Amino acid sequence: MEQTIHTPEAYDFRKYDQIWQRVAPELEPYPDLRQDAAPAMAALAAGTAPAVSQPAADTAVDTLPGAERDPCCMGTAAREDLGVIEGFIEAELADRRTYQALARRAPAFARGTLRDLANASGAAAKRLMTAYYLITGACYRPAVACGRIALGSWCPALRERYHVEACNGMNYLRAGEETTDPCLGRLLKELGEASYRQADALMALLERAL
Repeated sequence: MEQTIHTPEAYDFRKYDQIWQRVAPELEPYPDLRQDAAPAMAALAAGTAPAVSQPAADTAVDTLPGAERDPCCMGTAAREDLGVIEGFIEAELADRRTYQALARRAPAFARGTLRDLANASGAAAKRLMTAYYLITGACYRPAVACGRIALGSWCPALRERYHVEACNGMNYLRAGEETTDPCLGRLLKELGEASYRQADALMALLERAL
């Protein structure tokens, strides 16, 4: 008998039984599903399977994963922090440009580290923009930066960047503690710890340069 979307699928539990016998022979796999499916299998065998009524549209939407009107993560609570997220995005993108400029004029031993720092700042901005989309459903459009970046001497530039990254770490952790959204708080904490690691990398470069 040809099945359609209106015909309940009759599960053949024998193939699942074979798997469960190897994994946990003392358990009865899918007992509720097996009981519910028994009448449908009998009806299919007799050729009298009734059509399944479709659920109401509102009910179907409400039960879809991720369709909560007020999700527990990256939802209403996180909207209060959108201004903070936007500020962090712009700061990370500015840091990325600065590290790229520093890498072009840095000593050979420091260029790889500075490129890594630039990539890390870009990745942080991307994660924050993803969080922004999860919260709002809209893509964040960062400001278009242009113009030359003024860089001082090598050691003063590293000193400045160290303090920037250390302050970024502190600000991320503080924002993570203040938000009431658990997922946003975890993200901000991770970014704060990453900023402190970047500060450590800059300190190592400065140690080598002095």
